Amino acid sequence: MQSIIQAQSDDEILSCREAMGVLRPQVGRDEFLPLVRRMMGEGYCLAFIPDAEMAVCVAGYRYHMMLAHGKVLYVDDLVTLPAERSRQYGRQMVDWLCRQGRAQSCDMIHLDSGVQRFDAHRFYLKMGFRISSHHFAMDL
Repeated sequence: MQSIIQAQSDDEILSCREAMGVLRPQVGRDEFLPLVRRMMGEGYCLAFIPDAEMAVCVAGYRYHMMLAHGKVLYVDDLVTLPAERSRQYGRQMVDWLCRQGRAQSCDMIHLDSGVQRFDAHRFYLKMGFRISSHHFAMDL
């Protein structure tokens, strides 16, 4: 079982770039650090499981209140490097996120997952998540 680190330093944040790039390829290498730093200023947290010099599993999350659900730990991003999947890193990260949520008196943990991510959906359902709503989006 690997330790989970909350990224604070620039080096720690940058160690998450390769894994995050699998999930968020539209975020360029040069914009990753400044964007994460800006998001951290708005409450975003970044946690990772390290292996050697890089992160093999990464989660970006934040806390917020919702009229419909109370206090929620919302997972913006959750990804494991493809070569490292099926090694229990995702399960370890979700368990850790649940502990973080409970420690912060959250009522629920939420996440959205792209409709095309069938393997991720199977994983989330296996972990105990349920499909509770449809998420709608509109470009502006």
